[in-house]
Amino acid sequence: MIEEILFEAEEKMDKAVTVAKEDFAAIRTGRVTPAMFNKINVDYYGSLTPIQQLASFHVPEARMVLIQPYDKGSMTAIEKAIRDSDLGVNPGNDGTIVRVVFPELSGERRKEYIKIARTKAENSRVSIRNIRRHAKETLDKMVKDGESGEDEVHRAVKELDDLTQKHVAKIDDLLKHKEAELLEV
Repeated sequence: MIEEILFEAEEKMDKAVTVAKEDFAAIRTGRVTPAMFNKINVDYYGSLTPIQQLASFHVPEARMVLIQPYDKGSMTAIEKAIRDSDLGVNPGNDGTIVRVVFPELSGERRKEYIKIARTKAENSRVSIRNIRRHAKETLDKMVKDGESGEDEVHRAVKELDDLTQKHVAKIDDLLKHKEAELLEV
């Protein structure tokens, strides 16, 4: 039972780290990546569809993305979804592809992105700590109900703390890399 609780907590913490990686990938740096479009959904014939399912992406230059829709009828919907997103760009199309050119990042904009990255990292840390708290409460309840001994639970809590520190360190490492990426010119 204790192993199951620890395993479940570790799985949830791993998911929190994965979500943080995805959030960091969506934050723009000096060079453009298709991952920046992961959170964009397009109104495709009445249903919200992830943009990756509707088009292929090509990055010919560091600040340009060419998006080629599989269905030419979805081009204006893709263009509108990108324009309405938080990327802050104005896409254009030539009838076959949507061209998205990102402006050069100013120092002020880089600082804004670093603040966003720090906020996302803190949210991930809070999520990991909440997972730890929930698992610890479950372990404490086991002692209270007489399902397990105090020594076993004490060891499990120590292991849970180690898991928490390991996952928070991963988030900190991801943040450090993202900040370095944002600051390089």
